[in-house]
Amino acid sequence: MAALGALTACGSAGGASGGAAGDGTQSAFTYLSYLPMETLSVAPELMAAAGGYFADQGLDVTFQTTKGSPQAIQTLVSGAGPLTRVGLIDLMTAAADGQPLVNVGSIVRGSSIRTLYSTDVPLASPEDFVGKTVGVPSEGGTSDKSLSLMLHKAGIDPSEVQRQVVGLGPGTFELVKRGDIAGYMVSIDQAITTMNQYPGEADAFDSGYQVRADSQIYTASRDSLEQHGDAIRSYLTAIKQATQAMVDDENLDHVLETLRGEYSFASLDDDDIAREALKQARALWTADGTAELLVTDESYWEDGYQELVDAGLVESGHDVTEWVDNSFVSA
Repeated sequence: MAALGALTACGSAGGASGGAAGDGTQSAFTYLSYLPMETLSVAPELMAAAGGYFADQGLDVTFQTTKGSPQAIQTLVSGAGPLTRVGLIDLMTAAADGQPLVNVGSIVRGSSIRTLYSTDVPLASPEDFVGKTVGVPSEGGTSDKSLSLMLHKAGIDPSEVQRQVVGLGPGTFELVKRGDIAGYMVSIDQAITTMNQYPGEADAFDSGYQVRADSQIYTASRDSLEQHGDAIRSYLTAIKQATQAMVDDENLDHVLETLRGEYSFASLDDDDIAREALKQARALWTADGTAELLVTDESYWEDGYQELVDAGLVESGHDVTEWVDNSFVSA
């Protein structure tokens, strides 16, 4: 855990508790984030903290940042935190290898990853990626795997596209301009920020536009569900309430006021970027208004598994309904 960074929300830092307090005190809860907290990709977490939704559920939450989804899963399984959010791809490949992981809530339905590229050498279709080098935030992480899955679904051998681990800041676009890499994979708000900084030079491709498995889910180990089930349920209740508040606030004025009252980073501080990023995120949280927040659609879940089987990323024959539990999501 020495390599991990912590950001405390709603109180002092602490480890995971067995359940939310009901006497007005706050129970410590450590949430493992594979993303840095300075991005609107984690807006549900930031809103739940800034808006007091965690506190209302009796939780004192610490955000513990890991270096990508592989480390988030390893840290989760080690018992250092009871809950994380990773890609469907990450959970299923780990569960198929015997890791005791469970999906307890789907937050992003669709891809929240974009590949930034230079308009001089566009990456506007899967075929454009062949023979190129693409930057990813971590080796074997969600972005890396979603890129492979997208290429496979387009009939392209993923080995025809080289990967290079790069930073996530807007300055990474200079590597693209120099020709060191053809593009790199980032969050929606980072893509919007970079396109605004390099108007006419930078554009973005939705790498998961055709991939069911490119979604994000809240994940717990079976041990953490037994030991911290009440606290996990309280955490997800706060996330659902905070996300609903962002869906209901059509013009996002109250949302931005609330978030800016506690946090400050580039994509949040810029009105145009923040509003566009949150609008795109709302469509992903609700599946364009067709899905209940956090509840996992088992047919969608099974379709994602079949994509991974077809791509050779997991073996067939698993009962994937054993890897999902909607009972921790409040009605």
